[in-house]
Amino acid sequence: MDKTIADLRKDYTLEGLSKIEIDPNPFIQFKKWFNQALAAQLPEPNAMTIATATPEGTPSARMVLLKDFDQRGFVFFTNYNSHKGQELAENPQAALVFWWAELERQVRISGYVEKVSEKESDQYFNSRPANSRLGAWVSNQSEVIENREVLEQRLQEFQSKYENQEIPRPSHWGGLRVIPSEIEFWQGRSSRLHDRLLYTRLDDSSWKIERLSP
Repeated sequence: MDKTIADLRKDYTLEGLSKIEIDPNPFIQFKKWFNQALAAQLPEPNAMTIATATPEGTPSARMVLLKDFDQRGFVFFTNYNSHKGQELAENPQAALVFWWAELERQVRISGYVEKVSEKESDQYFNSRPANSRLGAWVSNQSEVIENREVLEQRLQEFQSKYENQEIPRPSHWGGLRVIPSEIEFWQGRSSRLHDRLLYTRLDDSSWKIERLSP
C-alpha cells in the first residue's frame, strides 16, 4: 500500500551539535558547514529560500542562489524591480533558509537588507556568462508576459544590440546583502530531539549563543 503524506518520516542520526563544538563567530561556523556541503557534492549547496513581506505583513518566499558571504552578511543578486526587490525596498527585512538534506542540516538567518555597492554588483555581473548578462536586460522580472516568444524575441534583439560589445549592467539589477541579527544552526537528531543553536547579535563583533528546544 502506498504511504500517505502523514506516514512520511525519517529519523536523523548522522551527527550532533553542541555549544562546545561550534565557533563563537556564526560566519565562521557557516563557512565550516558550507564547505562541508561543498565537499559532500550536494546539488546547489548555495540554494536558499528567501522570505520577504509587504509593509502590511503579507509574506512571500522563493529560491535564490547565495553568491557571496563574509562578516558583513549574505549576498544574492536580482532585478531590483522584481516582486522581492520591490518588497525589500519598502520593507528591508528578510529571512533565509538553507536546507542540506543529505547532511541533515538547516541554517536559518534573519536580518536587515541593503544594496551592495555598485562596484560589487559590476564585478559579479561581469563574471557571468554573456547570455546570463543579456538575460538581465531581457527579463522584466515578475511582470506578466503573453508567451515565451516575447522573451526569445527580446533576447535576439539584445544579442544583436550588444554583438561584439561589452554588455553593461542594467541599473535595475544588482546585489542585496542580508545583514543578520539572528542565525540558527539546526542539526537533525533522533526521536525529533534536534539540536538548535541560535546566535543573536549583541553588537558589531559579539553574539549570544543559546540552545533552543526542538
